[in-house]
Amino acid sequence: MTAPNGYTPEDLSGANVVDAEGNKVGAVQKVYRDDTTGEPEWVTVRTGLFGTKETFVPLAGSTRTDGGLRVPHSKDVIKDAPRIDVDGHLDRSEEGTLYRHYGLTGPGDTGNGFAGRAAADTTSVTSTGRHAAATTAAATTAAATGLTDRAKATVRPLAGSMSDGTGARTLAGAGAGTRTAPGTTGTKGQTEELLLSEERLSFATEEHESGRAQLRKRVVTEDVTKSVAVSHEEVRVTRVPITDEERRTGRTAAQIGEGQVEVVLHEERAVMRKETVPVERVRLEVYKVTEQKEMSGQIRKEEVDFNDGVRAKHASDDLGGLGKR
Repeated sequence: MTAPNGYTPEDLSGANVVDAEGNKVGAVQKVYRDDTTGEPEWVTVRTGLFGTKETFVPLAGSTRTDGGLRVPHSKDVIKDAPRIDVDGHLDRSEEGTLYRHYGLTGPGDTGNGFAGRAAADTTSVTSTGRHAAATTAAATTAAATGLTDRAKATVRPLAGSMSDGTGARTLAGAGAGTRTAPGTTGTKGQTEELLLSEERLSFATEEHESGRAQLRKRVVTEDVTKSVAVSHEEVRVTRVPITDEERRTGRTAAQIGEGQVEVVLHEERAVMRKETVPVERVRLEVYKVTEQKEMSGQIRKEEVDFNDGVRAKHASDDLGGLGKR
């Protein structure tokens, strides 16, 4: 911001300031320049009942008048401006407070900073959306192609398929093949096989709740006896003769008559007082103990027996490497 209509600090000093409606606000007391450009940006005007308060007023939007300076703000707005020390330098935070009060935009501020970020975010999202759409389309095409290939594979004839005159059927599974009746000659070089399986045990550990341990305190009453030393006062009669010196000096006056003196006696009494004090801490600590435990179980497995109609062999016999495992 610059001084209105080429004003210099000398022109502004002492000028009368009026508000947007022509109401007199006060006279300019101090002029504040911009640190970079050196141009006047702020003035202080004395306001208040007795003109003892100096208020900052921005020069932005102000115009020259015959009597001084007209600013585009009401007198009430100027009077309610934040109180800032006028002796010294106006720092950036104080200037920002004043800008906000007058509804102005400070140097370096932009009104569309957030919109710019929002636009950039939208572009990023849109770009991502296109990328996602292309990826989805490619995945859909690949999936469709895969389905087509799999559909073609299902109608491809397989080895070992047989026709019964009504359609193609495929025999699948272990041991599938052409069987010959006993006593007939099979195909030369044909191999038949069986798949043998067995059960195996695996051992592991899993954690279960085995019990609960509780630590509970209770109150026990017991008798305590202790000897306490107590004392008391007693009285005894002691006779002390009057000396001749005491008679001469008259320190003791001779008087015949009745008299009485009284002495207060004291004694100590045993008093018991109880107080509660902490004596120790008792904790529950859990630690792990490892031990060996024997486990047993039954498993099943498959064995093969051989019978060619002439002789029979079991898994324990020599079956050419196909015996018991």
